[in-house]
Amino acid sequence: MSVFNIIKQKLIARYDAIDNTNVKKNFLNALPFWLGSFITGITAVVYAKLFSWAESCTKYIFIHAGWLFFLITPFTFIIAWRLVTRYAPYSRGSGIPQVSAAIELSNPKTNHKVNKLLGFKVILIKIFSSLILIFGGGAIGREGPTIQISASIFKKINDFLPEWYPRISKRNMIITGAAAGLASAFNTPLGGIVFAIEELTKTHFNFFKSALITGVIIAGLTALNFLGPYLYIGYPQLNHISFWIILAIIPVAMITGIAASGMGKIILYILKKKSILKNNYQRLAYAGVCGLIIASLAFFVDGRIFGSGKEIILMSLFSGDKYVEWYVPLLRIIGPILSFSVGASGGIFAPSLSAGASIGALISGWLELSGTDTNLIVLCGMVGFLTGITRSPFTSSILVIEMTNSHNIIFHLMLTALLANLISNSISKHSFYEYLKDQYLREVGKEYAPVPQQARA
Repeated sequence: MSVFNIIKQKLIARYDAIDNTNVKKNFLNALPFWLGSFITGITAVVYAKLFSWAESCTKYIFIHAGWLFFLITPFTFIIAWRLVTRYAPYSRGSGIPQVSAAIELSNPKTNHKVNKLLGFKVILIKIFSSLILIFGGGAIGREGPTIQISASIFKKINDFLPEWYPRISKRNMIITGAAAGLASAFNTPLGGIVFAIEELTKTHFNFFKSALITGVIIAGLTALNFLGPYLYIGYPQLNHISFWIILAIIPVAMITGIAASGMGKIILYILKKKSILKNNYQRLAYAGVCGLIIASLAFFVDGRIFGSGKEIILMSLFSGDKYVEWYVPLLRIIGPILSFSVGASGGIFAPSLSAGASIGALISGWLELSGTDTNLIVLCGMVGFLTGITRSPFTSSILVIEMTNSHNIIFHLMLTALLANLISNSISKHSFYEYLKDQYLREVGKEYAPVPQQARA
């Protein structure tokens, strides 16, 4: 008998020994993750297109009739806020704290509470509220909302599984959905995986790593199939970087860490004070005033306060006009503070990146750096500011690296993330998202708190 026949017989014997029941079970376990990832990829693409069109409309109107935003911005801020408060209160803000809270509540005793944080109604209101807000000039991003939307998709698929279906962990589904959402929003698969490990879970990654990686891949490939191979930012020139540039990176990391922590603390302070407002009329007035302030700053100072701020990043990295005026970083911090504190839907990822980029561009102008050195400092500013808000240095570094394909500066970016994280932790022990997550846990707990016997009587 030839060696080939011996190998063939052994393979046939091994194949016959496979338990078909286990194969079927593994396929059934994987199928919901595949389906959720495919739907997430399509949803993320459609949402991104709508978001981009809304921003384009804002720019067009501002160029041709900027005075209209004295009416448009307050009105859209009020409508975006009202949609959230009326139909889906837990769709407000970024969405990442809600997902973190949902993951924590995903256990047999508190599973019913997750329905408030993730669901169809949350998806619809998240999309409409954020689109209305960005059209009105709100300084928000779509990345955080995409994460809550995708986590909701995965959660609903898990809910629809019939009783006879193999048991699948709802927590693992939500985490995979969130990671797939980030990956498809930024086209950053590694960023999505690192985000899931660093921000969403730190203890049981080994139990669902295959599902997570598969989900990220399918969602990313689905998005790529519609959008084509692209980088969220592009390919900035990063050759011939000065050896002494580390002396500039250190202050950039410190300033962005302080600025990001300060922005987060101001937003949290405003939200706390806003909770004192007794009725919806006062909160409606607050939303209108915030919109009016942003419109006034855009009209009288600079229109770059509007939107996600991506154009500031692109201008600083890819044009000859790399530097910004001293007030631009202030606008990119004031804008998210006013937009986020309204209580409508909208993320803080993209505004954080643009705020960090503007700080980097400003410092580069002060130091009169070369084009490539400026590109590095701008990217470091993005990493530093995002780290200061999220306290996720690895996620921030990996995201910016994947957005720009800038692997040659990985050590510069990680140094920035490390220093910004240290500075931020010295200002506040917990991240902006952690404070909001705890708030959502308290709110959901109060809604489902048992009524005392005396009260029922």
